Amino acid sequence: MFVQFKNPKLYLMLLTDAVLFSAAIVLGYLIRFDFNVPPLYREQIVQLALAAVPLKLLLFFVFGLYRGMWRYTGLSDLWQIAQACLVSSLVLVGIMFTWNRLEGFPRTVFVLDAAFTMLFTGGLRMVIRSGYTMQGSIRNFPWCVPLRRTPKGKRVLIIGAGDAGEKILREILENPGLDHYVVGFLDDDPGKRGRTLHGVPVLAEIAMLPYVAQKVQPDEILLALPSVSGSRMRTIVELCKEVNIPFKTLPVIGEIIDGKVSVRSLREVNFQDLLGRPAVALDDEGIRGILADKVVLVSGCGGSIGSELCRQIIRYGPQLLILLDASETNLYSIQMELQHEQHFFAYVPVLGQVQDAELLEDVFAEYKPEVVFHAAAYKHVPMLEKNPWQAVFTNIVGSRVIMEKALAYETHHFVLVSTDKAVRPTNVMGASKRVAELLLRRMQNGKTKFMAVRFGNVVGSSGSVIPLFRRQIELGGPVTVTHPDMIRYFMTIPESVQLILQSAALGKGGEIFVLDMGTPVKILDMARDLIRLSGKEPDVDIPIVITGLREGEKLFEELITEDEGVFATSHEKIMVLKEEAGAVSQPDRSIRLNQLHLWITRLEKASLRHDVAMIKNVLQEIVPEYTPQDARAVLVYDVPVHATDADLPTGQERASVIKHAASTGPAA
Repeated sequence: MFVQFKNPKLYLMLLTDAVLFSAAIVLGYLIRFDFNVPPLYREQIVQLALAAVPLKLLLFFVFGLYRGMWRYTGLSDLWQIAQACLVSSLVLVGIMFTWNRLEGFPRTVFVLDAAFTMLFTGGLRMVIRSGYTMQGSIRNFPWCVPLRRTPKGKRVLIIGAGDAGEKILREILENPGLDHYVVGFLDDDPGKRGRTLHGVPVLAEIAMLPYVAQKVQPDEILLALPSVSGSRMRTIVELCKEVNIPFKTLPVIGEIIDGKVSVRSLREVNFQDLLGRPAVALDDEGIRGILADKVVLVSGCGGSIGSELCRQIIRYGPQLLILLDASETNLYSIQMELQHEQHFFAYVPVLGQVQDAELLEDVFAEYKPEVVFHAAAYKHVPMLEKNPWQAVFTNIVGSRVIMEKALAYETHHFVLVSTDKAVRPTNVMGASKRVAELLLRRMQNGKTKFMAVRFGNVVGSSGSVIPLFRRQIELGGPVTVTHPDMIRYFMTIPESVQLILQSAALGKGGEIFVLDMGTPVKILDMARDLIRLSGKEPDVDIPIVITGLREGEKLFEELITEDEGVFATSHEKIMVLKEEAGAVSQPDRSIRLNQLHLWITRLEKASLRHDVAMIKNVLQEIVPEYTPQDARAVLVYDVPVHATDADLPTGQERASVIKHAASTGPAA
């Protein structure tokens, strides 16, 4: 923020501007008197310069024009120069008017002086910037030199001649250390084709990539399309693979912060790019209103969702962030990230389980969190089918404990991170999360705003299928898909957390919010896409094996039931479930809550005995729509290893087989 007076270049800048200020005054007089200035006015030039030059230097200081480096002058700097010139001229006129009411001074000279000052100072800075830029542009614009020799460095073709493409090109041109030069752009906008961007031509539409690649022979393709749809990205990726040229892309638009697009942002194309999830528009002021200067607690802070919640919450300036996690490794990891990468120090790490009532009592009593994001949960479906007592202890009892503490200490906002598996659950994990939702609604009392956010699968989260597929591909296959017809909804971790925060700002209390998950993705197609992104061919280089549904798995997930229904909210990607049928009076709510506590007590007792059958029976009493999947219907038919859609049985055939399996008993 302050000018470094020990910098020798500063004095050179001051001297240069002083000369330019003097030249502007002299030229103003010369033009005013047709280059024949009378002797009387020659003395006046000196007097005016002695007053104007120090004044302009002072105001240029005030406007911060000596803090930057002239080689990086941009439009914002030119705007500051214009403001400084205008203000300095007005102040100068005011001083001269106060002194002698401008008697004897040509008024035109002041206008000419302001114009020439802006022209000289701004022009010099742009000339210096151009000089530095030309160091890189000479070798990047070989077509500007007749009979040029073949330039050295990596030949780059950029797909996308928009803002992102222009910024990538500009960085390549202005950074002599980058061993790249751009041979052209491809873009589907007809208005851009045949034109140039900083002298680089827009050669053709994207579909012409094979022809253009043959002509210009690029060494690498850069995809500057941060907001392109998933289907369009798939098409472009296939074109790049067809021409067999390495390619990289910018992150999706939601990952680009404050418009910082650079060559360093380029990375390999991944599955998130193929999803093509559009950017989320947030009500930042609304979110800031519930987080700024507040004590915020995040349970499960070291998990995929919890850690991203921490990263995004600190952007809104909380007074204190309480990090609660049962995993020492995860807690340490997010603590070190906040401290050393995010430079955020207002946090308290708490190592412990969310069902530890005494620990939570101490935490709430000491810090009194005003906002709680409850993301602590076990979520691996097959694992919890084998160990359902852990779902009871953490997902149900732990949720009850932290909700009760939030009530007792009058936390303002409490947000439960829920799941689409809570809808008509067929597994213990989904049923346990549904019980947590019921608890949340029964505990709503007006003082603490309880709400839940229900969404589907998150790309790259812990236990997600994508890391598994990547590992299988690295090992040479096979990639295992449980069912060829299985589909899932996916969103990215940052997007899911952004919508959780937005839901918290929208909530009035008692809501279950449902996020717009977009278009479902077929898991078999996802496996094939990931294999292709790794540079291999599915069923040729990497086999795909159909293994059959695992215990507790559905072919598809739902976000609501037919009976629930949803209402729109003020945010296009967030809906809210209708209230349960019939108004619930306070006494009725207490009775229902008491009944829930009795059921949960039975669950705890069964869990302490590791009684799987009793746990599932009690869960069915609490959640009547919970239908545990019959293990006999999990593996109901065989599918060829290299299955295609033509090999698969129809829906009616599958229903018939499942019905037959249920009536005849388990397979041998």
